[in-house]
Amino acid sequence: MLLRAFGKRKYVSGGSYDINGSGKFDDITEDVLKKFKKLSVNAIWYTGVVSHATKTHFHGIKDCNASIVKGEAGSPYAIRNYFDVNPALANNHDNRMVEFEALIRRTHKAGIKVIIDFVPNHVFRQYDTYFTRDNFYILDGPLVLPQSLNSDYVENPAKATGNDVFHRSPSINDWYDTVKLNYDNPDTWKKMLEVLNFWAAKGVDGFRCDMVEMVPAEFFSWAFSEIKRIYPNTFFIAEVYGKENYRKYHETGGFDLLYDKSGFYDTLRGIISDGASARLLTREWQFLGDLQPKMLNFLENHDEQRIASDFFAGSGRAAFPALAVSLLFNKAPFMLYFGQEFGERGMVKEGFSGLDGRTSIFDYCYVPSIRRWLLDRLTLDELVVYKEYCRLLKIATSDAIFAHGETYDLMYANPDSELFDGNRQFAFMRGYEGTCMLVVANFEDRPVEIEVNIPDEAYSFFGLQREGERVCLKVGARDYMRLNLV
Repeated sequence: MLLRAFGKRKYVSGGSYDINGSGKFDDITEDVLKKFKKLSVNAIWYTGVVSHATKTHFHGIKDCNASIVKGEAGSPYAIRNYFDVNPALANNHDNRMVEFEALIRRTHKAGIKVIIDFVPNHVFRQYDTYFTRDNFYILDGPLVLPQSLNSDYVENPAKATGNDVFHRSPSINDWYDTVKLNYDNPDTWKKMLEVLNFWAAKGVDGFRCDMVEMVPAEFFSWAFSEIKRIYPNTFFIAEVYGKENYRKYHETGGFDLLYDKSGFYDTLRGIISDGASARLLTREWQFLGDLQPKMLNFLENHDEQRIASDFFAGSGRAAFPALAVSLLFNKAPFMLYFGQEFGERGMVKEGFSGLDGRTSIFDYCYVPSIRRWLLDRLTLDELVVYKEYCRLLKIATSDAIFAHGETYDLMYANPDSELFDGNRQFAFMRGYEGTCMLVVANFEDRPVEIEVNIPDEAYSFFGLQREGERVCLKVGARDYMRLNLV
């Protein structure tokens, strides 16, 4: 969750901190945490905690050059002090770290682990303490920023920009607010280990590591082993995009979990938005192999468009078949983005981002469905979506057949016919300790009557002596069905 956008506040598009305010550490009350537990949440990734670039003035903190800050609030990934928290999130700015430490304790008391961002690849351009010249890539000549910024910021010599721009003229589409750290320098490794140690000592349980493919896998292997010597239960999640790099960042990098972005997420999005074949899910499942439990499934995060937005599925209910596949097909954990459980649409026009189907990370925005939830004013449709998320998440985490069972993909045994369309339906079985269940997801915009062929070898796979069969089902439009077989 983006803490800055959590709360009941009123909202003005593009409003400053003084106008819109900000979500606070204290907004995550014991009651809120109990509601998260009802949703089967066992860890919360608090986004935007670490001090980052902003246009907002806070007493006693050096101002940022506004011309190189994205949005009013600034990007949570343009870090300006690795050892401080965002003052906008505190009721008392001078007491901000104490307030965050109290949030850690409250979260732990609720039986939920705390995750924050670790941004190892880049920092805000004006991060002028802690690092020295040799921690960056220094270029010839002064920085030349895009003219549209009308910037008076001076950087001479220029440093390489965060998204691997190794020339002094980043474009408006580059990460011009950041500079890249130099991992050819061993001192950078030591400094970033100090960052991890600092937060682990405060009780942070895990780190979502940003843009890991831009940092040597060997650094993570070394740093994680050092951290786990002192804090053995600390876990690390990789934001990794290229599925060809999954194994590298698990086996060499030592990550506990990896985003399955270019695999399951992209495939499910293609099925929903672009009419791609549901059979492609089989390809992704086979590609992962033994990496399945190490992947992190998701349908939303701050980088991606809301699944209920006009740019994706169009409604929260339309996400149900993709949700069922993400939660029930394998044993990978699932990441839920705050508001997704209500069908949040992300269709609020923001100052920096505009109307793009996302909850902006750059401005003092809000999440309409979260606000309604906190005020007990959810719409009927939001209540329907929320109940389904609660039900499916509980099944996925508490039902042994899904939490611990094996998977049998039925797509190979079901060629396209009048009674089964493998482009729009996806069928599989889960089995555990003598029980079997059939799951069918229907991505079609209409209800369907289908026939699923279950071969003899499917039951044999689960150690059962039972003949194959054909099962007839009715599945609703953009919905799914579970059926006990044994």
